[in-house]
Amino acid sequence: MKFTWFNLMPWPHLPEDFRQTHRSVWVDIDSRLYDPAEGNRVYHEYMDQLEYADSLGFDGIGVNEHHQNAYGLMPSPNIIAAGLARRTSRAAIAVIGNSIALYNPPIRVAEEFAMLDVISGGRLVAGFPVGTPMDTNFCYGQIPALTRDKYYEAHELIMRAWREPEPFAFDGKYNQLRYVNCWPRPIQKPHPPIYIPGGGSIETWDFCVEHDYNYSYLSYGGYKAGKALLDGYWERVAALGKDESPYRASFAQVVCVADTDADAEKLYAEHVLYFYNRCLHVYLGFADPPGYRTVKTIQSGKLNQFRAENQRLFTSLSWKELVDGGYVIAGSPATVRERMEHMIKDLRLGAVFLLFMIGNMPDDKVRHSTKLFAEKVMPQLRDIWPEWKQDDRFWVKPLETRVRPELPRNGR
Repeated sequence: MKFTWFNLMPWPHLPEDFRQTHRSVWVDIDSRLYDPAEGNRVYHEYMDQLEYADSLGFDGIGVNEHHQNAYGLMPSPNIIAAGLARRTSRAAIAVIGNSIALYNPPIRVAEEFAMLDVISGGRLVAGFPVGTPMDTNFCYGQIPALTRDKYYEAHELIMRAWREPEPFAFDGKYNQLRYVNCWPRPIQKPHPPIYIPGGGSIETWDFCVEHDYNYSYLSYGGYKAGKALLDGYWERVAALGKDESPYRASFAQVVCVADTDADAEKLYAEHVLYFYNRCLHVYLGFADPPGYRTVKTIQSGKLNQFRAENQRLFTSLSWKELVDGGYVIAGSPATVRERMEHMIKDLRLGAVFLLFMIGNMPDDKVRHSTKLFAEKVMPQLRDIWPEWKQDDRFWVKPLETRVRPELPRNGR
């Protein structure tokens, strides 16, 4: 199993009546709610937590891209990843990812990801999400019905830029470049492992399976609700004649570990409820614009997690309902271990993105939960898939001789 410590970097100072007094946490959120001086402290605290996870032995440390919102403060995850590449030398750096349909031209992603792979010594996990409609369509102005078409072309350009040894011309529908000649080039060959975050699109399943990419289901509905969707993904894997390596799938899960089940509620409930009540408050008009979902996905009945009924549900969930419903895995190390094992086997996962920092949780609680998981939960879950232990297709392959920034060099 691969465990990645993931930080969304939410803004922790939304007012208590945010849902009643503001239309949305995304796109048109009031900029007066943001304080740049406090942002200085928050960014460093969040990056310190990612470095702390590296020191505790997590396999990866993860970041992602969102725009114009208080849900996740990383318009450019590559900036955060560059800082981490200089301050860590062991864990994979999982950028999940760059929304490639909104880059013009997308060769920029090929170049920056190559830089990150080189600086980190071959530790980059490269994520290529289609992107939420809030980010891609409303913040960056892409036409919903063209988003996926632009995504496919951007993917083709990036992969050719990494693969082809000679300069080439790219004459696409949306991008025309006389010379494509990516410098630098990634260390990992033929390319860094590719993870595709998704929310249930049928086309994304097939795209992952056909290219042997990891499908990463990112949902706040929890592992019990994720079962039906991951079952659909594994059915597509079988239908397309691929092997059933669990490393083809990953899942994002909120996790809170305390000394006892009662302590978990006492320590973490208010911060988890802050996240569900305020950070997921998205105006419905931004969440599902006409043309964004494909015909196949609509026909399959796969629904957007920000739909109206979920918006109402998120406002009323209690801590007990969040835990019992699998939205959050919380409790003592023994409780968390048991539920994590059930989730991993039931969904057939080879990797999990773990959200310990959630909502407005203070640093000391984040570190307490993280340390308990690293010491008392993670070691017990390492060897769940012994028959696939040798399958390294979906993870990083760093240089043995890579520079380790924390060690002295050249006598310094």
